[in-house]
Amino acid sequence: MNESHPTAPGPGGDGPDPCVPSRDMNTGGHSLSVADALALPVLAAGQPQVVTGLSRLDRPVRWVHITELTDPASFLKGGELVLTTGMPLPEEPAAVRRYVDELADIGAAALVIELVRRYHRPPDALVHACEVRGLPLVTLAKDVNFLEVTQVVHAFILGNQAEVMRRTQRVHEAFTALTLRGAGPEDVVRAAAEMSGHTVVLENLVHQALLCEPSVDTAGAALTSWEQRSRATPPTDHTTVSGPEGWLVAPVEYQGERWGRVAMLPRPPGAAPHSALGSFGPEAVTILERTAMALTIARLTHPTPWERAAHRGVLRDLVEQRHNSPADAETRIAALGLPTAGCRFVAVLADVPGEDDTAKAEELLPEELKRKGTQALIGLLRPTRLGILLSLRPEQPWRPAVEHLSRTALDLVPGTTVSTGSEAADLPAVARSFREATRVAEATEPGQPLPPGRSYHERSDIGLRRLLFALRDDTRIQDYAERRLGRLADHDARHGTDLLTTLRHYLEAAGNKTVAARSGGLSRETVYQRLRTIERILDCDLESGEQRTELHVALTAFDVLRVR
Repeated sequence: MNESHPTAPGPGGDGPDPCVPSRDMNTGGHSLSVADALALPVLAAGQPQVVTGLSRLDRPVRWVHITELTDPASFLKGGELVLTTGMPLPEEPAAVRRYVDELADIGAAALVIELVRRYHRPPDALVHACEVRGLPLVTLAKDVNFLEVTQVVHAFILGNQAEVMRRTQRVHEAFTALTLRGAGPEDVVRAAAEMSGHTVVLENLVHQALLCEPSVDTAGAALTSWEQRSRATPPTDHTTVSGPEGWLVAPVEYQGERWGRVAMLPRPPGAAPHSALGSFGPEAVTILERTAMALTIARLTHPTPWERAAHRGVLRDLVEQRHNSPADAETRIAALGLPTAGCRFVAVLADVPGEDDTAKAEELLPEELKRKGTQALIGLLRPTRLGILLSLRPEQPWRPAVEHLSRTALDLVPGTTVSTGSEAADLPAVARSFREATRVAEATEPGQPLPPGRSYHERSDIGLRRLLFALRDDTRIQDYAERRLGRLADHDARHGTDLLTTLRHYLEAAGNKTVAARSGGLSRETVYQRLRTIERILDCDLESGEQRTELHVALTAFDVLRVR
């Protein structure tokens, strides 16, 4: 079958500059392909037609070879664009087949024959032989200066090689700088994505995606069904393309053993190329190799386990709602191994006594929960606060799960205070659950008693005292308490009296003077006298239910403001 296709229009006017590439050509430091070479004006002027091997025009051209020999393959090493006038071609079909077989066996990139001197159409035997061997056959309808073609193509090849070397050197310099400044894994993976224009993912040995730096994709799109796709991509001992999706992967080691791997994903169909790097090439391989090396060094200089750091990052993104979309959040969390499909969630905060205790809890709590079948993400949110996201099956009640978590945390670190938000039906509602848990934690005084049979605090525990405790740093609360009770506190300080205590007993007795006297160990007459003094100092009426309520709020605020 003769599949003749023009690759470029003929020259017009004085013709294009043979040393200037066509406007559509973009080699960008990569190997020159057969298609690129045919698009060069010096060859385009010959009106090239692709007769066979149209699908193989992406073959790289390593060199150009002009030949008028009947056995040119003996002078080739592979990858050559072979130029001939057709003068040496044998007549016999068997000899033509042998000619083409030798070129194909050596790995010639393409055969270009000029149809000016001996032939005006390509011989059928030549076309058939090239079709059989898959060798691109290109005809030139007009005379072309082969020497000029050689000069131009070789100049491009050498120029591209020099550019590749320069870019490779820049890659090495960039990663050396990252290593010298002690960059963490996030910086290394981000640099790899920026330099390559590809999405880069760091995973551990159990196929949990710890870091994802997307390029044209979102993190959600890149990490969809991550574990399944990753397991279909076989591990390798060196940087290579692997798996059905054609990932470029490189192993990452720690102390001489494989720890995980870093993967560079192909761009999605139709994505615009980042600079000239349209697909994996030598530069992408160099970037990924240096990425793996830099990660190995970073693993030594950043002792915090990266799984722990990944959990921290995801939890903080959830709390602060920094994900691009709910779908991105769900995919990111699922890629870390936490079930999300059909699950419900509860946000929990564990406040531990000291930073050393936090490190202990963050290290041991995940293993304890996993051992007992509880699915959770755990990460440090503040120096002494752990954030915990529980993933619950549809039939699993949340309070027993939180109780189990709380008791486990207390067993590991006595003195831990656990606060929880309400149940979230989906991930978008998790931020609300964390806000509720935070409010509960803020409203919990040190040593706050718990209801019987419960080891954690929840939103229903917040009464007036706990609400005011949570708001104790608000100057409006401080101003209110001082305006209502400051004069009485000043009187007690100057005169050595204890009128505030008498007022507390009276308010706690709901205005019953007899009960107030009994609570304070005083006679009724003394209580009456003190209450009259309090009314005079505060200019209030203690028989007024509204004013008693105001004073009770102020006195409660006074109490919590003294708790530090």
